[in-house]
Amino acid sequence: MTTGLDIRRITSITLGVAFCAIAVAQALAQTQIYDPKTKKWIDYDKTKARQYYARNKQLPEAFKRQVVTFRTAEAPGTIIIDGNQHFLYLVQPGGQAIRYGIGVGRDGFGWAGKVRVGRMAEWPTWTPPAEMVARDANAAKWAAGMPGGPDNPLGPRAMYLYEGDNDTIYRIHGTVEPWTIGLDVSSGCIRLNNDDVVDLYSQVKVGAKVIVLMQGAALYKGI
Repeated sequence: MTTGLDIRRITSITLGVAFCAIAVAQALAQTQIYDPKTKKWIDYDKTKARQYYARNKQLPEAFKRQVVTFRTAEAPGTIIIDGNQHFLYLVQPGGQAIRYGIGVGRDGFGWAGKVRVGRMAEWPTWTPPAEMVARDANAAKWAAGMPGGPDNPLGPRAMYLYEGDNDTIYRIHGTVEPWTIGLDVSSGCIRLNNDDVVDLYSQVKVGAKVIVLMQGAALYKGI
């Protein structure tokens, strides 16, 4: 029996790997949440997500931070990102992980691969990449960098993802739009609500391994 608000995937396609020298792939996904009142699965799109957050002042239960059973061959401290399900797992000892709800890349901005946390910052400066500046008038205003603060789209913490010694331009960070957790909304970065990103930041070290899964990966077999 399903209790509370749960989550499932009905369609998901992820193609390829995207880093500095690797082409950005597309991701196509549909999220649903279970409504125990109606006993039905309902689409969880941008409009419904914002309405839910406005009504409840919190995320659906499935996307709240929680400790879960998690089988993997990866060492504690590893971050495993399941973009299909919109979860980030921080591996813990004893076959467990802390699971966080996340927002991921929208259609055309999904990616998968193995990277590492190259650096970390509190109240980071947001500097939009040239491609975003070219297509987004709001980003263009901050081409030289937006100082950290409550209105900064990176939120209070950021973990910068590197492939070797190269910055991939992708980050794990907070958000000024907490209702977007559980959706495909970003330009490839991984976003958490601000309380969660502060919690994750406090437990992660520079050099931590980060695995971004492709569709159909078998978590219980390890990576």
